[in-house]
Amino acid sequence: MSIASRDSIPDPRGLLGWLWRNYLRKRTGLLLLAMVFMAIEGSMFGMLSYMMKPMFDQVLVGGNAGALVWVAGAIFGIFAFRAVASVTQKVLLTRVSQLTTQDIRQDLLAHLMRLDGSFHQVHAPGHLMQRIEGDVGAVNKVWQTLITGAGRDVVALFTLFGVAISVDWRWTAAALVGVPLLVAPAMILQRFVRGNARISRDISAGLSTRLNEVFHGIVPVKLNQLERYQYKRYRTMTRDRNRIDLRSAFGQAAIPGLIDLMSGVGFVVVLIYGGSEIISGEKTVGDTMAFFTALGLAFEPLRRLGAFSGVWQVAAASIERIKELLDITPELVDPADPKPAPAGVPRIALEDVRLDYGDTPVLRGASFVAEAGQTTALVGASGAGKSTVFNVLTRLVDVQSGRVTLDGTGVAEMTLADLRGLFSVVSQESLLFDETLEENILLGQTDVDPERMQAALDAAHVSDFLPRLPEGLKSPVGPRGSNLSGGQRQRVAIARAILRDTPVLLLDEATSALDAQSEAVVQSALDTLSEGRTTLVIAHRLATVRRAHKIVVMDNGRVVDEGTHDELLARGGVYADLHRLQFSED
Repeated sequence: MSIASRDSIPDPRGLLGWLWRNYLRKRTGLLLLAMVFMAIEGSMFGMLSYMMKPMFDQVLVGGNAGALVWVAGAIFGIFAFRAVASVTQKVLLTRVSQLTTQDIRQDLLAHLMRLDGSFHQVHAPGHLMQRIEGDVGAVNKVWQTLITGAGRDVVALFTLFGVAISVDWRWTAAALVGVPLLVAPAMILQRFVRGNARISRDISAGLSTRLNEVFHGIVPVKLNQLERYQYKRYRTMTRDRNRIDLRSAFGQAAIPGLIDLMSGVGFVVVLIYGGSEIISGEKTVGDTMAFFTALGLAFEPLRRLGAFSGVWQVAAASIERIKELLDITPELVDPADPKPAPAGVPRIALEDVRLDYGDTPVLRGASFVAEAGQTTALVGASGAGKSTVFNVLTRLVDVQSGRVTLDGTGVAEMTLADLRGLFSVVSQESLLFDETLEENILLGQTDVDPERMQAALDAAHVSDFLPRLPEGLKSPVGPRGSNLSGGQRQRVAIARAILRDTPVLLLDEATSALDAQSEAVVQSALDTLSEGRTTLVIAHRLATVRRAHKIVVMDNGRVVDEGTHDELLARGGVYADLHRLQFSED
């Protein structure tokens, strides 16, 4: 079932129904089998209390030696059945728990990756990590409580109260006299627990975000001596979470505490009410032992079910947060009747494109053409709209008006997969994962033959530094490629683009952060990569785009000039001004 078709959750009380419809239905067999063994285990509590009557009336008091063997055998059988049923149902429910939480986490990740860039701009990675791990983990605690016996306890209560009623229904009613007093406080405590659990999850998301930012920015933290500042921020947030968690723990513990009070009231009432019947001999010793054994055994399942109520409220708070994410729908979706992507190397055109970010105009009627198979450079001051052009080309954002086309086909007229399959991107900060060098180049491709791989390594000049790595292609690159230099990371990204083999290449400041030697090597690799492709280059350093077939000059969201390097210098204007500023020292 796709994420888009998942049922929404009307309120936290619909949690179980939501889990069943979306995740548990396909595991009905395992669940039914687990419930059978859970019922067997729970029923053994009632059987044990029932056996108190023959044990006392026939054996211990009655002195019937013949009954000793079958009573002892029956009691042993009860414990044996309980042991087998307990182990079996826990194993089965553990498996269902694993599969269910795995599915929810995978669905959440897939859904979050499909959401628009605007969503990710306002939701920090640490926050989303906490949603996937922490919130789903809280839901998993419901399963853990079920595994430890919530279902068993329900069955046990039914059988135990069945035994109690069979002895004397009036005594049973007297034992439950405190139940009405429990209802209102329990409801208040449940709301209290759910509210605090939600606050705790929000604080935990903030803590994850803080850690994510500290460890990703550990070098600036050290250079700016921010260790103590970050430590204090984290300590304050941790103390806030501890305070909220303590309040939540109080609420969860108070529910079984109320059950203890109710049980104590019921026990005293039964003792006072039924004491005279016991003294007068109206009830046998076996009746009395069976009733009070059933009542005594019922206390612990009641307490565990009360504790489960608190766990349920914590899960409800997390489910509300999960629901909020799954209810967010991406705005950038495939068209109802998509057109095929252009074949071959396309011509790219922007026609009077306008785009605002909120109230801020970013593109103000930008128009230009990037001819097929040629290199077109975008230059201009920061904020001129160059990176936004890349975003509208790949539909990371949709324009408000105007058209963006590839060989005449609008980018919004193709599926996102077909559109983005046309582009390879090499940016200033190449994304490398904490995996091996080979995995970072292949990125999941499994059909790359060794000759093609070697050709990509050679063309990207990865082969130049590969022998110096301890394990060659199997060497780990470290978090965010930290084991490689900037130039090496760029060359890995270029090798990746060569293997991707798309007709359009987007270069976003691909050499701006490199030293002269690394820049020369990377630029050579980029020249090789650009051959036979429509290439768009963003560059602040004009020296890197002199050989472009066309230079498009942008200013304040508009295209103000275009031409070759020599033509633009001869005409003067914005490009000539930028060139003079950069080369004034010469």
